[in-house]
Amino acid sequence: MSPHSALDAPETILKGIAASPGISLGPVYLFQKHVPTINEKSVEPSEVEGEIERLRQAVARSHKELGKIYEFAKQKLGDHQAKIFEAQLMILEDFVLFDSINERLRGERKNVEFILHDEIEKYRKVMEAATDEYTRERALDVEDLRNRILRNLQEEKLISRLEGSPVIVSHNLAAADALILSRNVVLAYVTEIGGVTSHTALLARALKIPAVVGLRHITSTVQNGTQVLVDGYSGTVVISPTDETKGKFEEKRSRYRSFEEKLAGLRDLPAQTPDGHRVELKANIELAEELEFIKIQGADGIGLYRSESLLIGREVFPSEEEQVREYRLLADAMFPKPVVIRTFDIGGDKMMAHAVRENNPFLGWRGIRVMLDRPELFLEQLRAILRASTRKNVSLMFPMISSIKEVRKARQFVQEAKGQLRAKGIAYDDKIKMGIMIEVPAAAVITDDLAEEVDFLSIGTNDLIQYLIAVDRGNDIVSDLYQEFHPAVIRFLRRIIERGKKKGVPVSMCGEMAGDPLATILLLGLGLDEFSVVPNILPEIKKIIRSVKFREAKKITKKALNLQTEDEIKNYLRSVTREHFPDIPTGE
Repeated sequence: MSPHSALDAPETILKGIAASPGISLGPVYLFQKHVPTINEKSVEPSEVEGEIERLRQAVARSHKELGKIYEFAKQKLGDHQAKIFEAQLMILEDFVLFDSINERLRGERKNVEFILHDEIEKYRKVMEAATDEYTRERALDVEDLRNRILRNLQEEKLISRLEGSPVIVSHNLAAADALILSRNVVLAYVTEIGGVTSHTALLARALKIPAVVGLRHITSTVQNGTQVLVDGYSGTVVISPTDETKGKFEEKRSRYRSFEEKLAGLRDLPAQTPDGHRVELKANIELAEELEFIKIQGADGIGLYRSESLLIGREVFPSEEEQVREYRLLADAMFPKPVVIRTFDIGGDKMMAHAVRENNPFLGWRGIRVMLDRPELFLEQLRAILRASTRKNVSLMFPMISSIKEVRKARQFVQEAKGQLRAKGIAYDDKIKMGIMIEVPAAAVITDDLAEEVDFLSIGTNDLIQYLIAVDRGNDIVSDLYQEFHPAVIRFLRRIIERGKKKGVPVSMCGEMAGDPLATILLLGLGLDEFSVVPNILPEIKKIIRSVKFREAKKITKKALNLQTEDEIKNYLRSVTREHFPDIPTGE
């Protein structure tokens, strides 16, 4: 992004995405990992087996390296966080992938670097083109693994030891890089790409290292040794800060540390306003490794488990037994607290064994549409969820619903899955609750009809806002038009919540807006029953809820609903939040 300061100012202020809280000041270390050069060469028939052996040895070395990283991660972060490296180890053990590469080596007689790069690149491109941020982030993990094998083929070494205590600045940073670099005294991570769901962001939070991501062109703006101030609370990076700026941020850091100590005492308290209005405050997760952190943060349960995370790094869908193990792990770990498992939210452009080319995947074959067209796959997942529901704390949720017909067809599949289990004498929760995502404007318009078909509604603001105001937030040209507080958005939210509650159906929100402290009072005043947020923000949201009377929140929301522009709404909510909670970041 472009600087916000005047041209003659001694400092430059850049705005990115806050990925891990904290404030640090230090010199830049530009981390530029060497990317192997790939040339296509023909090999003689007599050399093919030698190429296959080179690959075998490179894979073995890569497996040994990742094994060490995994063990180091377990020592430094604990088992639950370290498991994010298991996916890469599983790919290295994928005999289907490497049998395919060996077959191509024998058939095409090209050098192993070219074949390996080409074969893995297919999967990386499909993931990179995905419509959801989580899947795009996983593409980096696949790329990192590919480059690791290539470097071992070319017998190149990586730099992991640094001098001093730097701020790491890089175009991107794979999870393994972030972990290995943390052997040094790293003050902060800053990257040009990435989001809050990246493994690097997850690791930075676990390591308690401030991080700002999505800061485009930062590597060409700074040099090695440049002093930068990194604010992981607001996503701000200040290049060559003045003494005045340093003092201001040091004061902010002290204030936040004191605030965070107070938040720790809220863990076992309910998300209840001073005048007795109770809401549920749950966590969104992608990885089972986050379970321990969720408990530490005091979540009321899991409001969204993105089951498609099971598909990462795989060429085929996980078996029913594999799914049962994963879902049961969640249910057992959280019992008696509830767990909402969303069925695979996949699309023709991502996560499929055979990618489908579509001109506009956002409006294409995705979510429930795919699952209804793949009955065996759908039934397999439904059986797995049902089998994991015996403790009666599991609910299932369908994504991308746009019509009553889809809900009824999905429910029919649930009944069919129950019948199949019943016939085999396999136990399940016959009264399992079923809900849907409201993330398509059509579903929002018919909320009252949909509410009669399900047990709960969950608003997915990320897609709903994109569809409602026709803005792709991943498109740099128009991303600044993506307005979470657009008057149409908050009025639409009011409609959904009111219609759901009128039918006696609880309404939750699992989109990013639920975890925005600036939106908390607004959503509380709208009558939202449940907030489901990324785990690290949970204590702040609970603090706000426990500090604002419900009747006051309703008054604030009423005024916001009468404002006419996003700027007016945001400025009003900022003033309210600052008045009540001067320590909470409001995105300024």
